[in-house]
Amino acid sequence: MDEGETFQEAVLKLVMRIPKGRVTTYGRVATEIKGSVHAARAVGQALAKNPHPGVIPCHRVVRSDGDVGGYSGGIAKKIELLRAEGIEIEGRRVKNINEVLFQFSGVGTG
Repeated sequence: MDEGETFQEAVLKLVMRIPKGRVTTYGRVATEIKGSVHAARAVGQALAKNPHPGVIPCHRVVRSDGDVGGYSGGIAKKIELLRAEGIEIEGRRVKNINEVLFQFSGVGTG
């Protein structure tokens, strides 16, 4: 996190780096910002308050088990957005998560 930046601002800024056709997990975002997956739930809460979901692609953040997780526009909308970007979804899970998982290049990434 940059000095003076709130946790939510750091989350939203980081999520902007996830390219179309890729996903990452709440835990990876937490690890990148805080150095630990223990802030994963806080990442989800920060994303739930995303003021610009059409601009900040919070739909590209999923659970570590591949489940799509939550979305302010509803699960069906999140699945629709992911599929439109070429992400294969089976039920509520990203089918090929290891192939589409985005790795941040920062030190905190595990």
